Parts: sequence; structure tokens; C-alpha cells
Amino acid sequence: MARATLSTAPSNPRLLRVALLLLLLVAAGRRAAGASVATELRCQCLQTLQGIHPKNIQSVNVKSPGPHCAQTEVIATLKNGKKACLNPASPMVQKIIEKILNKGSTN
Repeated sequence: MARATLSTAPSNPRLLRVALLLLLLVAAGRRAAGASVATELRCQCLQTLQGIHPKNIQSVNVKSPGPHCAQTEVIATLKNGKKACLNPASPMVQKIIEKILNKGSTN
């Protein structure tokens, strides 16, 4: 019985090639998924936070809806260098944006 199992494996090289090709495609897809989102035509914010303490925010970027994404996106750059997506409908986020706009208009 062991001989039958061993002899059938090499007799199907096409299946082996297809399996190897599939593994290569999956590996290439995972590498591409880690690429910069800024050059892709899709939303950058897949998950959003309801708010974050304003003391932790260095800057805020508000992206209007467009061909890349049908939603308004609010991306906060934190003082530690990380970026966080904020929910633009959240009252706390709206207050943060208002403060930033008012601060910019007084200068």
C-alpha cells in the first residue's frame, strides 16, 4: 500500500505546479497588501476611532469623498508618529476639527 501512495505523487506534476503557482500568488498578494495605501484608489480608513485625546494629536488631515472613497476620512497623526482614523460623525471628532479650524482662522 505504501508503494501505491508513493507512486501516485510524482504522476501528477500538473497539480503540483498549480499548487505552487497558487502559493506564489498568495505570497505576492500579501506583500502587495502591505504597500502604501496612499497610491491606491480605495479608502484608507477601514476602522475608525470615536475619538482621541487632543493632547496626543500632532495634525489632522480631512479627506473629502471622491473617486477613491465615498466617505469623508479623518486621519490624525499622533505625536508618537502613528496615524489613527477617526469617525467624522463622532461629536468628539467634530469638536477637534472645529478647534483646529478656529485655531487656523485666528492666525
